[in-house]
Amino acid sequence: MTLTTTAWQDGGTIPAKHSQSGKDVSPPLSWSGAPDDAVSFVIVAHDLDTLTNNGDDMLHWLLWNIPKTVTAIHEGAPAMGQLPGGTRQLSGTGPYYRGPAAPASGPAHHYVFEIYALDAMLDVVATGQNPGVTRAAVMSAMAGHIRGKGVLVGLYKK
Repeated sequence: MTLTTTAWQDGGTIPAKHSQSGKDVSPPLSWSGAPDDAVSFVIVAHDLDTLTNNGDDMLHWLLWNIPKTVTAIHEGAPAMGQLPGGTRQLSGTGPYYRGPAAPASGPAHHYVFEIYALDAMLDVVATGQNPGVTRAAVMSAMAGHIRGKGVLVGLYKK
């Protein structure tokens, strides 16, 4: 599978518009090459260079139960736990996209956007618990159902 954005080249710099120091607008994402048996998609965006208190890397966006008929997420996804069509979303701070915020001092951070094609919908509901708990539940529910994967990387520092 291939995951792309019109906002930056793979491995390039994420524009400030999509960062916390900018407007914190979610980037447009699109994908192709999904296997025929895909039923849903999951997108995970995380900062490989920042660890949380529980040892996970920093979660910036998690979308799951994206219907198989969807092949893109438009720029500026609304802040709500469930999007039209049934897609669920959250970040490390709430039910929305949370942009990069790597400090100006030090190297740029690696923000990895991953898409997974699954052969099932996931029975996971974000219940207001620590987002790490929901992320772990989604990742666990994906086990045995992954049929394809694509990765897009963006770099960012203030």
